[in-house]
Amino acid sequence: MKIVTLTINPAVDKSTYVDEILPDHKLRCDAPVFEPGGGGINVSRAIKRMGGESLAYYLAGGSTGNVLCQLLDKEGLTHIPIPSIKWTRENFAVTERNTDRQYRFGMPGSEIPEEEWKYSLIKLEKTAPRPEYIVASGSLPRGVPNDYYARVATIAKNMGAKLILDTSGEALKKAAGIGVYLLKPNISELAKLAGKESLEEHEREGFAQQLVRDGMCEVMVVSMGAQGAMLVTTDQIEYVAPPEIKPKSTVGAGDSMVAGMVFTLAQGWPLCEVIKYGVAAGTATTMTPGSELCNKADIEEIYAWLKQQQIVTTR
Repeated sequence: MKIVTLTINPAVDKSTYVDEILPDHKLRCDAPVFEPGGGGINVSRAIKRMGGESLAYYLAGGSTGNVLCQLLDKEGLTHIPIPSIKWTRENFAVTERNTDRQYRFGMPGSEIPEEEWKYSLIKLEKTAPRPEYIVASGSLPRGVPNDYYARVATIAKNMGAKLILDTSGEALKKAAGIGVYLLKPNISELAKLAGKESLEEHEREGFAQQLVRDGMCEVMVVSMGAQGAMLVTTDQIEYVAPPEIKPKSTVGAGDSMVAGMVFTLAQGWPLCEVIKYGVAAGTATTMTPGSELCNKADIEEIYAWLKQQQIVTTR
C-alpha cells in the first residue's frame, strides 16, 4: 500500500433526523445510520470512494469496536484493528428537518493504556512494504501523550515516508518540524502555531509561509471552511475557493479534503492540482447528509469546475 492511515481515537458515528428539537419532549427520530468514524478512518473511507486503496490502522475495543470492524469490512477497506481493553467511543449527530440545523455530539472516549498506544507505534513501524505516505489524523484520547504524533513523525522519517498530519493543539505543535511533509491546520490552529490567539486576514500568508520556511513542514494547506483553502510552500501561495452550495452536513469534510490530497499526491499530481482535488472532495462531503462522506461523481464535477476557475496566486 502506498498510503497508510493511523487513527488513535476512532469512533462509531451514529446519525439521525428529527422534525424539530424541543426541550422536555419525546423526540421521534428516524432510524439511525451507523458509520465508521475518526480522522484517519474517514480518510481511508474517502480514498476508497475515490477509487484508491489504503491500509488503516486504528484502536478498537468492546462491542462498539466490533461494530467498527464490521462497518469497515462492509465498506471493503483494508484495515488492521489494534486491540484495546477500552470500548471504542461513539459520536452522535441529529439534523433538525424543519431548519436543516445539525447538532453534533462528540464523546471523549476512554483513557488509553500506555501499552496500547505504544503498540500502535510498533505496528506502524513494522508496516511492510513501507508506505510512501502516512496520514495521522484526529484528536488524541486521554492517556495518549501530546508527543504521540511527534513519535509518528519520527517513524515516518526513518521509514522514508511522507507524513501528512491533521490534528490540533499541543499534539500539532510538538510534531511540527520533525520531518512532516504536509500540515493541514485551520485558521485558528494556524494562529496558535504562530503563537497568537488570532490572526488578521492580512497576517495569515506571512505567518504561514514563515512557518514553512522555518521547517515546520514542506507544504501547508490552511483550511478555511466555505472559503476553501490556502496552499503555502516556501515560494508559493495559492487560494482555491469552492463553488457556493447549500451544505447538508460538514461531518468528515476536513478528512475528505485530506483524502483527496493524499490520493492525488500518491499519483504524482502537482500541488496546484492536489489542492483543487482536496477542496473538491471536502466540498462534495458537505453535499451529503449526516456523517456520509463524498461521492466520486460529485468530486469530479466540482474538480472540473475548479479547473476552469482563475486560481489566486499571491507570490
